This record gives sequence, C-alpha cells and structure tokens, in this order.
Amino acid sequence: MRRLATALTLPLVIGLTSLPAFADPSPQTTEIAPDRLPSTEQNGVALMRIVVPDQTGLDRLAALDVDLAEYTKPVDGGIEVHAVLSPQEAQSLRDQGFDVRDVISDQSDFAENQAERRQALASAQAAVQEADTLTPLRAEWFTSLDDQRFLSVEVKTSATDAQTVLTVTWDGGTATMSRFTDAGQYMYHRFNSPLPVDTAPAEVTVTSNRGGSITVPVTKWLGAPRKAPSKHYVQDFVDHYMDPTEVTDRIVALSREFPKISQIIDLPYKTNGYRRLAQAQFGTTTAGMFYVSSKAYGSEGGNDVSIALVKPDTAAAPLSVAVNGKDVVVNLATNASGAISSTARQVVDALNADAAASALLTASLYRTGTGTGVVAAASATRLTDNLKAPASVSREPFQVKALRIGKQRDGSKTGVFLYCQEHAREWVTPITCVETAERLLRNYAKDASTKKLVDDLDIFIMPTANPDGGHYSLYDFNMQRRNMTNHCAANFGDPAARNSWGVDLNRNFTVGSVRDGYNGASTNCTSDTYAGPAELSEPEARNQVWLTEQYPNIKFAMNTHSYGGYFMWPPGAYKTAGRETLPRTDLGTENFFWNASGHILSAVQGWRGTAIWPGRTGPVIDVLYSAAGNSADEHWYNRGIIGWDFEVGADIYDPQTKRYTAVGFQPPFSEGHEEAMEFANGQIAILEVARAYAHDKNRPESRLEVTGRTDTSATFTFTVDEPANIYYTLDGSRPTLNSPKLTAAGMREGAQPITIDKTTEVHWFSMDLAGNAEKNYKPEGNGKNYNKATVNVGGGR
Repeated sequence: MRRLATALTLPLVIGLTSLPAFADPSPQTTEIAPDRLPSTEQNGVALMRIVVPDQTGLDRLAALDVDLAEYTKPVDGGIEVHAVLSPQEAQSLRDQGFDVRDVISDQSDFAENQAERRQALASAQAAVQEADTLTPLRAEWFTSLDDQRFLSVEVKTSATDAQTVLTVTWDGGTATMSRFTDAGQYMYHRFNSPLPVDTAPAEVTVTSNRGGSITVPVTKWLGAPRKAPSKHYVQDFVDHYMDPTEVTDRIVALSREFPKISQIIDLPYKTNGYRRLAQAQFGTTTAGMFYVSSKAYGSEGGNDVSIALVKPDTAAAPLSVAVNGKDVVVNLATNASGAISSTARQVVDALNADAAASALLTASLYRTGTGTGVVAAASATRLTDNLKAPASVSREPFQVKALRIGKQRDGSKTGVFLYCQEHAREWVTPITCVETAERLLRNYAKDASTKKLVDDLDIFIMPTANPDGGHYSLYDFNMQRRNMTNHCAANFGDPAARNSWGVDLNRNFTVGSVRDGYNGASTNCTSDTYAGPAELSEPEARNQVWLTEQYPNIKFAMNTHSYGGYFMWPPGAYKTAGRETLPRTDLGTENFFWNASGHILSAVQGWRGTAIWPGRTGPVIDVLYSAAGNSADEHWYNRGIIGWDFEVGADIYDPQTKRYTAVGFQPPFSEGHEEAMEFANGQIAILEVARAYAHDKNRPESRLEVTGRTDTSATFTFTVDEPANIYYTLDGSRPTLNSPKLTAAGMREGAQPITIDKTTEVHWFSMDLAGNAEKNYKPEGNGKNYNKATVNVGGGR
C-alpha cells in the first residue's frame, strides 16, 4: 500500500487551481501538507470509494501517488477503487474531475474498533483472573453408515473471548473444540464435525485454559432402531430423477387409482410457466452492443421473429426499419464514404420508435453500454427463448397441484403439509415426496400402521412447489435455485443473464423478511437469494399461504430441501445487528421439537444407517444461518403450524481417508435414491408424530426442584415428564395462561433457574402442546387444583 501524499495535496495547499488536471506528479518540495502533519489525530482521514471510467483513470490515480488500497472491482460506470484520503485530498481529486464517492470507514469506525478492543481486552483480563464456568449443552454418541461410531459435544463457556480454548478428554481420546460464532456473537464450543471413535465413552471431561472444568455423561443419540415394517409393507417406488411434469402426473394418477382415500387440489395461483421471451444479441464491444426481446413469449410466437442488420450499398443512406410479417430488417445508416455510421443507441431508438417493429420486439442496450459504438451488419437472426425441455413440458402457466390423502377429508382430522422442491436444483426432494405418497396409498389396505395414519390424519403433499424452476434446472441450467420469473430491468435483461433471473421462493414470505430488516436474503434481482420485488410477489409462495389458510386443520408441516443432512425448525431469521432473532419458541414447544426429532431421525437412520448430526439439529438460526422470509417461519408465526425443515443428503464419512464428503444437490441417482428412501422414512415418522399429537389425552405431570439455597436466597426450577409449558406465580395468586412461563436458560440449554430472596409459596401447573392441563386444571376457571410448594430461604427446608 502506498503512503505518499505530498504530490496530491500540494496544488490544493498553495491554492493553484489553474494547474492542469493531471500535472507532473513528481513532488517539487518536501513540505508535508497540513492535513497529513505527524500527529496522533486522524484529521478526517477516511477510506473512500472512487470510480474511474477505465484502466487509464486508475493509472492516473496511481501517478498522483494516491494512497490506494489493493482493491478494484468493475461497477456500472467503470472501475471502483478504494483510497485513503483526507478531506482536502478528496476535494482536490473532485476538483480534478475524479468521481470520489462515499466513505467506507472513518474515524468513527476507528473509535468503535478501539472501544471494542478495550472491551475485549478487559473481558480477557477478567477471564484470566477468574476461572470460567462451563455449561454443557449436549454430549452424545451415535452410529451412522457402516456402523461407524461418532462423538458430538457442545459446551458453552462464560469466557467468550477468542483466547478461551476448551478441550474434551475421555478414556482413550482427547480433542480440542472449535469456538462457534455467528453474526459476530459467541454461541458455544463444538467439534467442527462429529469425531469418529472406536468405542462410545460413558462420559467426557471438558476443561478450559481459563481454569473451568466439567464432567458430563454421554448419551446415545437417536435411540434404538425402529421396528421393521410388516411383511406386507411395500416401498421403493422411484427409479429416476423426475421433472415437475412427471411428478405432477404421478400424483394425479395416484388420486385416480385411490379415489376413496385421496384427491387432487388445484392450487389457485398458476405459475408464470416454463417460458421466456425470445431474444437475440448483437455487437462485440460493450459500447456497441444491444439486444432485442420479443413482446410475445418464445412459445407464443416470439421464436418466429427474426432481425437483420443490413448495410446499404449507397453512401449517406439514412437509418430505417422495415417489417415483413415477423421479419424485421434494420437498414443501417452510412456516411459519405459508404461506411456504417449507425450506433447501437440509434438502432435501439429506431426499433423502439417503429410501430410495426415495436409490436414484435423491444430493443435495449447491453447492461452498462453507452450505445456510442457503431454496429456491424448481421444476417437475419432468429430470436430464441433458449429453452431446451422436450415438448412434453408445457410452456404454459403451470397448474400446481397438491395430493390430499385421508380417509376423512372434511377438516375434522389433524392436517399435515409435506412440500418439496422450493429450490429447483434440489432434485432428490420431489421424488422423496412422491415416495411418501406412494407408500401411504399402496400400503393402506394391508399395513395396519399406514391405515392408522391415513384414517386419523388429513395429509397434503405438494411434491414440487417450484415447477418452472424445476424444469429449468433439469433441462437448461442445473444450478437454478429460483423460479423463472424475471424481475430485472433491461440492464440485466440480456440473454447472457438468463441464468441469473428468478425469485428464491424460500425468501418470498412475509415473516422476518429482508424488507423487515432480517438477514439472509437479497433485493438484488440477480442474487440467488433474491426475495422478489415484494413479499408474496410469487404465485408459488401465495399457493402455500392459500393452502394453509384454506385448511386451518393443518397443524404440522415439513419443507424438504437438500443438501447437508439437517433437521431444523423456527426461528429461521435474525437481524445481523445484535443478532436480533425472531421470537424463539417457548420452552414447551422447543422440547416438543427436540423430542420429536429423536423419533423422526431414528426413522431416517432406519433405512441405511444415516445419522443426522446433533449439531445439525435445532432451530435454523442455531445450526445453519439466517434465512429471511422463509416459509417455515411464515407458517409458524402467522398460523401456528409446527414446521420442520429437512436438508436431505447428509455428508458421507470415509473411514479410509477419515474425511466427510458432501453429496451435492444432484448426486448420482444411486445416492439420490437412497436419500429419497431414508427421508421418506422421515416424512412418514412426521405423520406418526402428528397422529400421536392428535390422540394425545395424557396429562403432563411436573414437580418443583430446589437447586440451590443460601441464607439470603434460594434457586429452583421445574421438571415435567413430557414436553409441556409451566405457568407459575410467586405472589400467592392463582396461576393462569397469563402467568409467567418457565423459559429456557439459553440457546440449546434447559430450563431457566428461578431465584427468590424470601421464603415463597409457589403455585404452578403444566400444559402440553395438545392442550392437556395437569390434573385437568382449568386455568381460566376458579379451581384450586394447581400445584403448590413452599421454597424456603435460609436454614428452612
């Protein structure tokens, strides 16, 4: 990095405004400019953006000995470069014609960094002086493919600085933990990935270099294997990756085959369709490039339009446009010597001004092009929408369908919504939904467990939530994540940008959206996480909302994605500043999620042994990232639907190399098939959880436990025999649903201890998610059959 300022500031200091814009940069004096006098003050110096039109402008800056950072990038209008400038230097550059823009960082950032540094040093010093407290979050062992055993440990320390190191030891092994931070905040320590072990340890000891130590038991993750299905149970109904048309035809055929227990629901909002405008592009330099787009979709006649750029044989010919049917001819202008003189801008304007041509197409300059370049002649070029799917894939707006399965489909049964392929490139997910539908319908007559699910639930399966994007991914651009609707302006509407169009449907919902200030989505139309021009702008997203509102009996949902092997639930978004999250679920609901995960993930493991890691299980924001405007948050916060997210395709561990391998969005079908089978197991298990909820009449039982007592205070908490919320009072009043509710001590921790400073009679009751109250207590009534216990402070017991 340069640090020579005198040449740049000298003209400004002596006030010679009549000097040429780019005078000889060699310094004529060793005088130091006043704004760079040696001092401990910053004197307004800041890191700033400058935009120059081209490399020549960048070279001129360098010749002036500007203090340039090693950073450049192309932007609209030229090249962005960063420079360290004083206010006087910035003004001098502006006076010389440079485009000096905004400040990246200045003295205020310096002051904030210094304050943060002082705080970090103080925290580190305090940690050195006092041993840290370690809080165990999870310690588990599990088996995965080929019966390989793994160890997973999570521990939080009160010393959150980066110098705190935690080490795990057990009989036969030791390992250092990694410090997990998110959005700049310390979360906890963990292994980057589960550790392979030969023998599962009974306990582990975690020690800190700050002096803290704790020993915790190691439990088995996922429990015992599931009971094998009955001998009549049939499965394995997919043998290739399927496009959305195939998937939809499949569920329609199933509904016709099993009309007594299933039906098709046509969702009200058709998609834009697997279709694009037909286009052609001309020119070889940015200044002389332009493109044309048909007014009609390619499939509706746009592909029949052609355009030719013709050089007349005469000199001084005017620019003109002629149209014959769908063939457009641009007769380019020539100068006195007969050479083409029409610029890209002139051709664009002529095409758009001609009534017959503008009825067929729209002309636009290429991205940042100025249109000043002269165009070249070109033979007749047929416009094309560039779509490659076979004719079996309709180009019309797609009718999204859901398959409704249930013996009694009148809204009286608990509803479950299973939906797949929100993201187009995730090819395993739609066949997972298809496999689940096939198993439910084909096993109904002979398998008692399946019959119970279909008789007792109202099941909605949407195998492809993003059919247009799914078709585009399978036939045109396999990495397409979004739908196909182009919301970009003309500056990104050229044919080369076609793989950058579309909306990320899992960022298009209304809760915790990017427009609410949450992280993990973009308002840039070419971003893969583009949230769309507005919340619920896309018909695919509105279909989900319609379904969950039309059928309010839906109480559970599963959004199946790939890849990575995750099992997650809300909240799914936070604001980066301060890591402000959407409201976390209450303790009872959180415990319900965790309790259900054991059942569901054991079913996944039952197919071939795959274990979803404990560290990849939990709320989205705790184990993955922030996903502003996602569908699970939409359904939970707006309609109270208990929703999960699968990410199929767990990493595969190779015992030979001792490395994990990611499977990707589109693994070979041999692997994709296995993923579909195991996660169809998981979807069936979600139905089992929903049925258990629907039939839950058991009342929870709770008790109060004193965990600590001194002469001046006492600490207690509650335990309960199933996932349930505890409502309590400390003032002798009758507890109700408006009373304080037991909360979690922290992320991935248990219940918060309650501390009192005087002997107190505690009143409380518990209620599970199905609405069963302990002892049949009526919190809104007048009964007194709530729990009571006296917690003494001091020597009393």
